[in-house]
Amino acid sequence: MEIKISTKQLLYVLLFIAWIIFIGICIEAGGFIVNTILPFVTKTNNASNYWNGLDLSNLFMRDSGNFVVLTFLMIIVSVLKAILFYLIIKLLHDKKLDLAKPFNDALQKFISISSYLAFGIGLFCNYGKNYAAWLESQNILLPKIEDLRFDGGDVWLFMGIILFIISFIIKKGVEIQAENELTI
Repeated sequence: MEIKISTKQLLYVLLFIAWIIFIGICIEAGGFIVNTILPFVTKTNNASNYWNGLDLSNLFMRDSGNFVVLTFLMIIVSVLKAILFYLIIKLLHDKKLDLAKPFNDALQKFISISSYLAFGIGLFCNYGKNYAAWLESQNILLPKIEDLRFDGGDVWLFMGIILFIISFIIKKGVEIQAENELTI
């Protein structure tokens, strides 16, 4: 028995998965934002039960400025990821991914913006990881890097560079395709 999945069905499955990831990342970003503001508004140490059970109370009690910087980096990474998945959803939902003419301006623009977003996520992840390591060298107890969502920065940087190269290839493909349409 052979299961055949058409390209259209596969794109719908990818759209559904992208929606699930997008909603999860938006919830995470919102949780980071609310839990960053909450300790300052309530004037209590609510940083001991930060988003998803993270304990940032040592950092908050020692220096609230460093708490804001670290959580702001976490927020930036989450928001950039949410924007990236929003662009994926927009591309798939608007049906701008035409496999009959794969080289089009919409796809080239999407991959170009995605490369910058992935590169930005990688930079902020690496900076957040280095900042957390510096805070730990100051004898401040922090959760693991994976829990702070700063892991994988090098992978994001690599993906940004690869997408940037693919963007140039697609840009050249758009030019060649436009030239071929004019000669016919």
